[in-house]
Amino acid sequence: MSDPYSHRVAVVRTVPRYNEESANRAVRQALLALGTSWRELVAPGDRVLLKPNFIRESHTNRPDEWKQIITDGTVIGAVATQVAEAMDGRGTITIADAPQTDSDFGRICERAQIPHLQEKFRCEFSDIRLEVLDLRREVWETRSGVVIERRQLPEDPRGYTKIDLGSNSCFHGVPGRFYGADYDTASTAAHHSNGVHEYLLSRSAMDADLFINLPKLKTHKKVGVTLSLKNLVGINGDKNFLPHFRIGTPGQGGDEFSDDRAMNKLQSRAISSFKSFIRRAGPATRLWAPAVKRAGARFFGDSDKSVRSGNWHGNDTTWRMVLDLNKALFHFDGEGKPRSKPLRYLSIIDGIIAGEGNGPMEADAKDCGVLIAGRNPVATDFATTMLMGFDWQKVPTVREAFRIQNLPLADFSPDEIEILPGLGEPFRFRPHFGWVGEIEAPIRRGTEVLTR
Repeated sequence: MSDPYSHRVAVVRTVPRYNEESANRAVRQALLALGTSWRELVAPGDRVLLKPNFIRESHTNRPDEWKQIITDGTVIGAVATQVAEAMDGRGTITIADAPQTDSDFGRICERAQIPHLQEKFRCEFSDIRLEVLDLRREVWETRSGVVIERRQLPEDPRGYTKIDLGSNSCFHGVPGRFYGADYDTASTAAHHSNGVHEYLLSRSAMDADLFINLPKLKTHKKVGVTLSLKNLVGINGDKNFLPHFRIGTPGQGGDEFSDDRAMNKLQSRAISSFKSFIRRAGPATRLWAPAVKRAGARFFGDSDKSVRSGNWHGNDTTWRMVLDLNKALFHFDGEGKPRSKPLRYLSIIDGIIAGEGNGPMEADAKDCGVLIAGRNPVATDFATTMLMGFDWQKVPTVREAFRIQNLPLADFSPDEIEILPGLGEPFRFRPHFGWVGEIEAPIRRGTEVLTR
């Protein structure tokens, strides 16, 4: 990571609504502020990967809302068009992500205006290949949060790379029973035990000549914020390679719950038994499991209000997984070998309409009118976290990224980060309820520090 400008971050203010003209102008201003240009970043014949946040097609509970949930199509289109202009008619642009396993990829693309972008390329950049990839290996149908059917997907046409970070993993020496994204905890344990810490990464992402990260500016239930670093979850092809929390209460060595109350211990055992039974029961689960889960929510409390599944500030697992994915991308190539030259990388965070509160999928819209860009994810997330009104030292993905010794992600200190033209007044985002009172930066008025 020897980019001499990696410590620079651009904060571009624009109108808090989406249209092609303002998005194009903001993207160009971001590169200008960083002191670079598209022709410096991309060459004719390159393959460029655009990684948006396509987590799901809408807000979980409000299906007509999505602007604060996914990266907007005007931002994706602005970046894709400007990259195409710099390619001089030769190259491939790949838009790719692995959404949540039960999400509708086609519907996401419609809402991100991807068909419109494809038509534009057919008319204006016919010699440049524009491809759109769903990087998941399977999709699930769920009912009341219970998986009732699984279907195989075509997968990444270039395949996947399995990378074992071993002792370089942020999980090295960390005990506990890891939970991934499925009922089969043995599968996650197989990828993270006995000194092995491996991930299954998209070769389309790993082999790209230029990786452009296009996150959505949002709060997050497991890591506080979801920005550049967290957005790499979408380059992993199998969610069960990704530990999300450690099963049990803190006293049991877990971070699934926030305290050791008897009710939480009972709930942890009940959830584990329920999921284990579902895994063995097969298709018959569709008849009864959703009703059982609804009954459990009534008894133990709804997840929108009760801390479970590691959805709180004490989650000591997800940030490790996130930083591991970034280590894998920045230090290894598609063959799983150490990179012979640094990865060309750019992050542009879509905060024109952002998400606050119970993110990432139940976030409320927050009109910010901002794009944040940088050539290093740690610097970009550092600046963005402060812009949200949070204390970066209390956000583990950012804080711990500066401390990494093996396979480092930043070759600069927080004090060396240059924010251009300046940070401006923080937006004061409302955190997820499991993080309220834990990550907010103090409000200052002159020399006086006010309580929140």
